[in-house]
Amino acid sequence: MIIPSIDLMGGQTVQLVGGKEHALDAGDPVPIARRFGRVGEIAVIDLDAALGQGSNRALVEATCRLARCRVGGGIRDEATARHFLDAGASKIILGTAARPELLSKLPRERVIVALDAVDGEVVVEGWRTKTGATIAERMRELRDLAGGFLVTFVEREGRMQGTALERVAELCEAAGSSALTIAGGVTTAHEIAELDRMGVDAQVGMALYTGTIDLADAFAAPLVSDRPDGLFATSVVDEHGRALGLAWSSKESLREALATGTGVYHSRKRGLWRKGESSGATQELLAVALDCDRDALRFTVRQRGPGFCHLGSDSCWGDLGGLPGLAALLAARTKDAPEGSYTARLLRDPALLRAKLLEEAEELADAQGKDAVAAEVADVLYFALVAAARAGVELGDVERILDRRARKLSRRPGDAKPGRLSS
Repeated sequence: MIIPSIDLMGGQTVQLVGGKEHALDAGDPVPIARRFGRVGEIAVIDLDAALGQGSNRALVEATCRLARCRVGGGIRDEATARHFLDAGASKIILGTAARPELLSKLPRERVIVALDAVDGEVVVEGWRTKTGATIAERMRELRDLAGGFLVTFVEREGRMQGTALERVAELCEAAGSSALTIAGGVTTAHEIAELDRMGVDAQVGMALYTGTIDLADAFAAPLVSDRPDGLFATSVVDEHGRALGLAWSSKESLREALATGTGVYHSRKRGLWRKGESSGATQELLAVALDCDRDALRFTVRQRGPGFCHLGSDSCWGDLGGLPGLAALLAARTKDAPEGSYTARLLRDPALLRAKLLEEAEELADAQGKDAVAAEVADVLYFALVAAARAGVELGDVERILDRRARKLSRRPGDAKPGRLSS
């Protein structure tokens, strides 16, 4: 898979050649992160922090709220590592600080060790100092403490001359059960596909920014199709993971979808199909993922308008219920709640809503037995979702906060606030 890279310097996205020569400015990283984040995890590297000449910490944290990010640059101690993991980074990247005494204090599955090499020899201190150790040797020393390795071929970094595929097999063996990502010179879809075939990710920067390779082509490089028309089955799901329907994608439709951030597919009757163009049932494309066999896609979308199905239902299997269905209904009620309905009354009367939230929470705390607890949980969720709808908060917003909290390492004691404990 491709790991698009965002290198930060002075609050802007940059690309360097050989880690030194400033080659290009790509501008504001926020829209870049949104676009790159559609294809999966991205790498965000704070070059200022790495070089000891400042920090882009707030910007890195903001990026972690937009996409799944591997964060690196200037992480040299446990406190900084934990800070970024708590801020929502899916993984952190450690360079020269990746020593056993620090790695042993961090969750292995969320740590990537960055190893920079010139002609196979590990280099440090901004790629200026040779260590005498080979990449494979360092990997074998640290693989039990690191969930992944990022190996950069420095002599190829930013030079658009291709990467060193011939070295990768040895590095895969040295990595053991740890994941491996290769950076430095990756410029073609063929290289990305070959690395993926070996179970290796490709971290790509310069080739994307210069347009040498298109984001969609890079993402689709590992895809294979056994169909005569070359299409790929595409499962379309909403942001809660619920299936909306089945569609088909081509390389062309995938390129258009990623470029526009909308639901675009390939109709076997009409060709390129922009969902909702005539019906108004448009889609915001949130993410695209490959399946494990690299022959199918999953589009995660935010559905707008009457629904996904041409019959007007939420999905091709009918309307969807559950908490997302209730949240969507309540959101609609903020605009057109029937006069006299209880939801309308709650939306107009914040004092009543507050009182019911407190009342139902207390009843849940006192409930006994499975059925009673289930009923009280349903009550609390209903009133909580009314409060969310009243504030313009979607269920997906809440889910994203919960997902970020699940990645936090630091935990508060969780004691009740003074005055909240009852006798």
